Amino acid sequence: MRKIKLLVVLILAGLIGLAGYAYFGDMAPSRTQVRSPLQLNAPAETARTTAEPAGD
Repeated sequence: MRKIKLLVVLILAGLIGLAGYAYFGDMAPSRTQVRSPLQLNAPAETARTTAEPAGD
């Protein structure tokens, strides 16, 4: 009976701790700027070779 009470107390403490972390924790997403080159008006040959399946 004593072990069950201890288990219940530990579970409740864990749930309260989890709720506190979710409410007060730093959950803001980190923002980073991503830049990648974009080629507009790509030649038709380049577009055709990228659409072909890998070798046999």
